[in-house]
Amino acid sequence: MPSRADTIRSVEAFIVRLPKEGAPPERYRSAPHVRSIYPSHDEILLVRIATDHAVGWGEALTPVTPEAPAAIVTELLAGMVIGTVAGPPAPLTFRMQETMRERGHMSGHHMDAVAAVDIALWDLWGRTLGQPVHALLGGAYRDAVPVYLTSVPGDSPEEKARGAVMGYRDGHRRMKLHLSMEPAGVLATVDAVQGALDGSVQVAVDTHWVHDVATARPLGRAFDERGVWFFEAPLAPEDIDGHQFLAAGMATPVAVGEAMRNRFEFAHWATRNAMQIAQPDIGRTGISEGASIATALAAHHVPIAPHHSMATSLAYAAGLHVAASAERVLAMEFGPGTVEKSRPLMDAWFMDAPVTDGAIALSDRPGLGVEVDEAAVWALAGEN
Repeated sequence: MPSRADTIRSVEAFIVRLPKEGAPPERYRSAPHVRSIYPSHDEILLVRIATDHAVGWGEALTPVTPEAPAAIVTELLAGMVIGTVAGPPAPLTFRMQETMRERGHMSGHHMDAVAAVDIALWDLWGRTLGQPVHALLGGAYRDAVPVYLTSVPGDSPEEKARGAVMGYRDGHRRMKLHLSMEPAGVLATVDAVQGALDGSVQVAVDTHWVHDVATARPLGRAFDERGVWFFEAPLAPEDIDGHQFLAAGMATPVAVGEAMRNRFEFAHWATRNAMQIAQPDIGRTGISEGASIATALAAHHVPIAPHHSMATSLAYAAGLHVAASAERVLAMEFGPGTVEKSRPLMDAWFMDAPVTDGAIALSDRPGLGVEVDEAAVWALAGEN
């Protein structure tokens, strides 16, 4: 039975910019060949929720202007959470979503803020009960979550091939190439990587929506000939008709979803056959909504392949728990940079464990299984 000690007493948001040697002086910068803007230093939003005897931590994927979701956490959501009892988070998360739903905010900064609070609530509930999050989600379908290596290093096709071989030696059996150049360069790189790996690894391609249908369709057919694992973000994120048309004309699965925040978006795309692989980012959806997304997609026989890019091991752990407890999972994105940037702030069970046969083993640690160095968070947040 809950006690007064389980009442939530505080909700705090921390904006942290991680130090990075050699970073340019400007806060944000453009990247070659893509439309998105990127931070010069990794910027993260962490949320701490505490009762009298337990603390839960959450994180949102906020690579640009984390001040916006942080303000939503402190000015709106904290007042809804403080005074409630630590318990199953989904009902409270649903209420936080509804506060701005009529105003069209089931996406964007509002949902990012809700995601961070939701993840912290799951961590808190798990720690209160002494149970891992995947058990509280109904149980794990698998003891280890398959992962794929992202951001294979190298600029030229030959450098990418060498980077892929290094990834294979590190235990990875699935990889994704970020290739936002012209189709000829994309195919030259794919050929070099596949040749170096001699068919021993599944290779996917992310083109960061630089194409239109006219260039993406023949590129997709060339992927068909090469047996590419999946084609990620081929077109503009909102172009559901274009993705549907593209998917109908090629065998390579279309993978999208990192920009989506809720089950209604994912279900709509699945109904239209505009995605064959769904890529929710749990740092944007939260655990409650992420689990709902996975369930909704299972009814359409669409697997999830959780996205992960610039957040820390805290959000990554949340994604692993959702992936472990989801019925249909392809693999989760993994980059060694996630682990390295997290070391000054936290420790997680997977940070020093090798990827074995292309998978990360689960942990039975309570909550998310991540130990946050609160003094380090306070110090870096204070500097910023």
